[in-house]
Amino acid sequence: MRICSLLPSATEIIGDLGLTDQLVGVSEECDWPVEARGLPVVTASRVDPSTLSSAEIDRAVRTALKDDLSLYAIDEQRLEELAPDVIVTQDLCTVCAVSGGEVTSVCPMDVEVISLNPTTLEEIATSVETLAERLGVPERGITIADGMRTTIESVRRAVAGRPRRRIFVAEWVDPPFAAGHWLPEMVAAAGGEDVLGRAGQPSYATTWEAVRAGEPGLVVVAACGFDARRGAAEASGVDFPAPA
Repeated sequence: MRICSLLPSATEIIGDLGLTDQLVGVSEECDWPVEARGLPVVTASRVDPSTLSSAEIDRAVRTALKDDLSLYAIDEQRLEELAPDVIVTQDLCTVCAVSGGEVTSVCPMDVEVISLNPTTLEEIATSVETLAERLGVPERGITIADGMRTTIESVRRAVAGRPRRRIFVAEWVDPPFAAGHWLPEMVAAAGGEDVLGRAGQPSYATTWEAVRAGEPGLVVVAACGFDARRGAAEASGVDFPAPA
């Protein structure tokens, strides 16, 4: 089977399933497992984050979405040359990766497009099982998903009964975005309370004033698409709230 993954998390899952050798193409953001870094790239962001600040990236994204423009370019010729049997992507977030609808519009009819759209921790585990089944290795998917569930539950047990720390997880810095989907669940499982997060729902823009009003004792900068160094650099000018 020839697999093209346009979603970094899916590429990692495919690696965990032992199917890296079946990957023929990836997105610009796919960098794990390491073997993926040398594969042909078939999608790339139209917004270059390396030349823009957080605020400038936010404005560029908002402008593109307002004008109903795609944030990603698909190399249709390379995709055709790679001739994948399966393309894995998502429809959860128009900012994070190419949508399933966009892929379907440029693909031959005989290519299967799989869209992964988990919004909770359990749905992430289920999506692993679903993808594994579609790729012909269902037992591997069950093993990986059950391992995820076991790890999360062991963390919950380890912090049970301890004081819960108030936390704000910033999915973006300027403007700050409060965490959504599975991130507030992760905070809760680790023994914290996300003061503005909304479990199972999309992240949303807020203000640092609202963050301060929530009185978090810890701010975690987890800016989407940035590594730790870039996230720290973007956060360096922020007047973070004093510990509660």
